[in-house]
Amino acid sequence: MTVHRYGDYTKDVSGWFLGMTGAQLALVTLAGVPALLALNAQAWGLFAGWLPVWALLAAVLLVPIRGRAAGRWLGDLCLHAIGGVMGWTVFGSRAAAGTAEDLSQADLPGVLAGIRTHDGPPYGQLFTRPVIVQDQAARTWAAVARVAHPGIGLAEPADRDRMGAGLAELCELAARTELVDILTLQVRTLPDDGAERTAWESAHAHPGAPTLAARVNALLSATLTPAAVRTEAFVTVVVGEGRIARAARESGGGVDGRARVLHSVMAEVEAALRGPVGCTAVTWLDSAGLAAAVRTGFAPGDRGQLVAADLAAASGQQLAAGLPMATAGPSTARAEMRHYAHDAWASVTDTVLLPDSGAVLGALAPVLVPTTAGERRCLTVFFHPLPLARATRLVGREEMSATTGNELRARMGFRQRARQRRDTERIGAADEKLAVGHALVRLSVAACATVPATWPVTEHGRRLDASVRAAGFVPLRLDLAQDSGFAAAAIPLGIGLPNRRGRR
Repeated sequence: MTVHRYGDYTKDVSGWFLGMTGAQLALVTLAGVPALLALNAQAWGLFAGWLPVWALLAAVLLVPIRGRAAGRWLGDLCLHAIGGVMGWTVFGSRAAAGTAEDLSQADLPGVLAGIRTHDGPPYGQLFTRPVIVQDQAARTWAAVARVAHPGIGLAEPADRDRMGAGLAELCELAARTELVDILTLQVRTLPDDGAERTAWESAHAHPGAPTLAARVNALLSATLTPAAVRTEAFVTVVVGEGRIARAARESGGGVDGRARVLHSVMAEVEAALRGPVGCTAVTWLDSAGLAAAVRTGFAPGDRGQLVAADLAAASGQQLAAGLPMATAGPSTARAEMRHYAHDAWASVTDTVLLPDSGAVLGALAPVLVPTTAGERRCLTVFFHPLPLARATRLVGREEMSATTGNELRARMGFRQRARQRRDTERIGAADEKLAVGHALVRLSVAACATVPATWPVTEHGRRLDASVRAAGFVPLRLDLAQDSGFAAAAIPLGIGLPNRRGRR
């Protein structure tokens, strides 16, 4: 039995010169100008005094500490302190305050504040109306689908490889459309509230059932339901305004024009999901479905009430069901330095760094396993397929940087290390794959653990780190950005992968 290991990836950001970006190289060079001037003037005292300062500045700019340089840490800490003083780290919803005017408009905190939702035109053979998600801050449009997949836990290696190839085909399809900016795959493992079981029991309970059987069934339900979990998955397709604007004008313009263009992309993505990827169901969410998905992202405990109301309304009871977008967000939220508090819940978010040794398909499964009953785990993977021209430029720059570094090390007499040889080989392999028509995809992963606010959230954050390490990956806590990390990991709106130089 053989399992395919995926490891053909490189760093997202490569330096122009010896691993340094253009800004870092310029700052380090400017910091060394006084030392060069002192050396030229033969002012040896000034030269000797400035060298330690130069070394300290270079270390502050270049040496990473838990993913960020010391200078970046200082800047982020100052921004977080300013946000706390100005009150930007605390959120209160308009619906909770009684000041919401339009209940169809989303009211979300932090990086989700620019989200607006629109009911699009009819889609598909059933003429459903999937909701179109507009991000005014990032200038993007998105659609969200709930998917069902049989999983790969019991699949044969050949089936796993076929599904992995199907996912690669999906990313290449997204790149060929020249419209899709980001594809996100989000999986949640949440405590089972027993709403469906309770509704089924109430509908099928027999009045003449033996007392012992009813007692045993009630005991099993009370014992097993708190320990049970359920899994739900979402796929989000994000399209940038810069890419969709021209096609939208040809389709009528406005929101409806963008929705029609997005519908064509959704049809292609749905065909790939149902085909090579192996999904058994793909349902594009309408406004009520998206509001429920967002609400259960912020408050996992509300799912039972929402499902019970939907089941009761479906059975013919006169009961209001559904949820307006204005109440989908939290009533209150507060961004702390190392966790995010929202309503009666607290969350810790990590980004997941890919291992140099590669990973097999499904290696992140331990991250989704709760360590205790009542804990919710979320995992979101962002796929950003790059256009061919931009991918070619990036690979060419990385190849030039690697070649320059190897030649400098060779001239200085340093031996080429195994990691450097492997990185050079990976860059060459990426260039070969681009030449035959494959796509270059940026990849990022965010994982989140959510527990009731009265629980020790710090301990559950350490357990999340341990789960990521047990899966063979490296966790990196998103300190000072826990609110943005939570939005990326737990809310299926396609928010999370940052812009590159202001471009999508």
